[in-house]
Amino acid sequence: MSNKCTVKWLHTTAHTVDPKEMGKFKMWAQKWWDEEGVYSALHAMNDIRVPFIRDTLINRVGDHETGSPLAGVTLLDVGCGGGLLSEPLGRLGAVVTGIDPLEDNIKTAQLHKSFDPVLDKLIQYKTSTLEEIVADTAEAFTAVVASEVVEHVADVESFIKCCYRVLKPGGSLFITTINKTTMSYALGIVVAEKIMGIVPDGTHDWEKFISPEELERLLESNGFVMETLNGMLYNPLSGSWRWMENTSLNYAVHAVKVIPPKESSSSESASEQRQKQPETSTSTAL
Repeated sequence: MSNKCTVKWLHTTAHTVDPKEMGKFKMWAQKWWDEEGVYSALHAMNDIRVPFIRDTLINRVGDHETGSPLAGVTLLDVGCGGGLLSEPLGRLGAVVTGIDPLEDNIKTAQLHKSFDPVLDKLIQYKTSTLEEIVADTAEAFTAVVASEVVEHVADVESFIKCCYRVLKPGGSLFITTINKTTMSYALGIVVAEKIMGIVPDGTHDWEKFISPEELERLLESNGFVMETLNGMLYNPLSGSWRWMENTSLNYAVHAVKVIPPKESSSSESASEQRQKQPETSTSTAL
């Protein structure tokens, strides 16, 4: 596999952030912890995405502490924003590194976690893109989380390559994103942004949405096995999320970094390993 992972994540050129994207998110940098504000849907998403991550990792690790089930897990939260997902994962015992290219987001995240001495020790934040930390964090993490991020990525395959490099062999990659369908355009952009204002107008670009099939192809061609795919549905009236089989709108993925042949007793392909690996149970998350 190529080691190249020059991620154009929110970028027009490598290591430089698209000013349009930066300006858009900079306007909302102080609003991360307003549960009724522009990020209210992300706050609500924690009700299903946190248990999904927690239970999947518990099932893979086996033994865990009752009060701190993710103790011993090193986790990278890519595009962490103000820390909405980093904090609950830290409370579960994970040692979390949250990265975001926008300094104002990181300042908000650092300020918020500073009020909790336990979180202050378990979570560290960095103003950084993924490709900027690859060299120093190769095979450093048990899990990588990219929640509501890949729909803002210019080069998804390079992004996945970088995730592969920072994960330990057998490590987990969690992605939540939006499918590229007529329904996602109608509901995710026209209704959510332009009519109901659930998220600010211009937040998403439908051309950057990605189907589960395309995402799986990119994952499996770059060293991952996609073990779990769940559809997600947001109810704007109740302000809540639920799991569903249909993936035509939002969906969540759990993929595992395949152990390279030199570390494995066989050189079977990702698809062959997928057939042999036991299916990860997410019933407790659902």
